[in-house]
Amino acid sequence: MIGKATIKDYLMLHFIVLIWGFTAILGLLISLPSLELVFYRTLIATFGVALVAVFRKKKLKVSTSDMLKISGVGLLVSLHWISFFWSARLSTASVCLAGMATTSLWTAFVDPLVNRTKIKWYEVALGLLVISGLLVIFQFETGYWLGLTVGLMSALLAALFSVFNGRLTQKHSPYQITFYEMGAACLFALLFMFIYAEFWSESHSIHWGWQGFDWLWLFILAGVCTVYAFSVSVDLMKRLPVFPINLTYNLEPVYGIVFAVLIFGESEKMTPQFYLGTLIILISVLLYPMMNYWNRRKKPVRPLG
Repeated sequence: MIGKATIKDYLMLHFIVLIWGFTAILGLLISLPSLELVFYRTLIATFGVALVAVFRKKKLKVSTSDMLKISGVGLLVSLHWISFFWSARLSTASVCLAGMATTSLWTAFVDPLVNRTKIKWYEVALGLLVISGLLVIFQFETGYWLGLTVGLMSALLAALFSVFNGRLTQKHSPYQITFYEMGAACLFALLFMFIYAEFWSESHSIHWGWQGFDWLWLFILAGVCTVYAFSVSVDLMKRLPVFPINLTYNLEPVYGIVFAVLIFGESEKMTPQFYLGTLIILISVLLYPMMNYWNRRKKPVRPLG
């Protein structure tokens, strides 16, 4: 059962999205490759959430079966972040964030399949609107097709773990979910690093060392964008449905693209068609509340007796 949401919950959701709009920027500021970046991010986050839980006297222990379920979702989180930062490296932060804006489209199909509910036509319609925006971007930004494709894959993974987390929040605390998911994501990234270095990397080596201000950006990424933001987002799933949450996440590209242009300047400036496509995607965020309200009013009222 999803609890009753308050205005504070929606404001907090937008604040979390604002924070996440900065993650692609941090990914580009950190010199580490995508796999090593995710490994350090999740390692620091695992210890960080454990310290917070101990300080606040929150229980972390769960049954073995529950731990395996939460850890399974953690693998999806790890794959999502690896593909997210990889997308930004293959293209730009703006292109990566545009691909992530399709998370609500994937959720429109994944959520009903996982929870065995009816697919809502207006959610699919909004998803198709998102696709039209992507077609505009693909047509004019062909040089970034690989980065955008990886971004789309990252969005699908985000939809999957969001839906599963929505179910986990009904039984477990945000601290328990974040701790075991970050731990599993860290172990997966570590294992995958060795596999990648052995079979795909030209240098057959792993980049363990930090350079310059990597330590600062990593601790901001792990502490603010992961331990804090991820835990709060998990807690919000107790009161907010998954689809409107992921639809609000579509605002992440707005914040992220603004940050990217302000920080990186000319390298992040795209063609006018790119921004047109992004605008089409973001219109879905504004249309959802209106279409949801209209759909509820259209439902016939059953007669008494």
